[in-house]
Amino acid sequence: MYIGGTVISSVEFHGNMSLVIFMSKCPLACRYCHNVELLEDNTEWPFDKVKQEIDYSADFLDAVVISGGEPLVQVDAVIEILTYVRQIGLKTKLDTSGIYPDNLKKILDLNLLDYVSLDVKTTFSKYKKITGANVGFQVRKSMNLINDAGVHLEVRTTYVPTLHTKKDIINLVDDIKADIYTIQQFRNKNVLDPALEKVDVPNPHDLVMLAQEIKPYFNGIVKVKSGEFGEQVI
Repeated sequence: MYIGGTVISSVEFHGNMSLVIFMSKCPLACRYCHNVELLEDNTEWPFDKVKQEIDYSADFLDAVVISGGEPLVQVDAVIEILTYVRQIGLKTKLDTSGIYPDNLKKILDLNLLDYVSLDVKTTFSKYKKITGANVGFQVRKSMNLINDAGVHLEVRTTYVPTLHTKKDIINLVDDIKADIYTIQQFRNKNVLDPALEKVDVPNPHDLVMLAQEIKPYFNGIVKVKSGEFGEQVI
């Protein structure tokens, strides 16, 4: 399995101390991607090494988070890891772009997930502008599969001023179903498209105002995540 590394985090699974495993590889070319080094990374880990990483920290962990890259490129590896995490009694979370609904369904059918963070890049009809691929239909299908499975779902959108408008976010919120919707602050360092390095980072207060505007249209919790203030529930 291709893995770029791991980190211990108290913020990736709210209320839980987690080991985050970063799976390498992703077929998308999101212009604001900040994990560029993972896209074509060929670092191979045997499962025993992954298991060792989990076991080493297990006594003070609540959960394991599988992130990326796009983890579902390596669906069999993800299933192997999550199965082990379930066996030792830890919670599980998956971060995914949702572009592989069939692979996601395999995991959901095995009841291996407690929480999914689904990165919805923009309105489903505008995906090519952000990712270079018309994959909005697949992402919508993944969202519906997660909801049907009864798994806790957070939808996240990274707000980039030159790529998104306020209307985009309002239209998107009207088209999603989730427990949580989070607007994430774009960061202009280490991004795939060098042109975005010149784009100003959104003011967190402006993001809070946008979140307040959309809150009446979303039947769930609305959050803003910024470098300045962390996660804020609106």
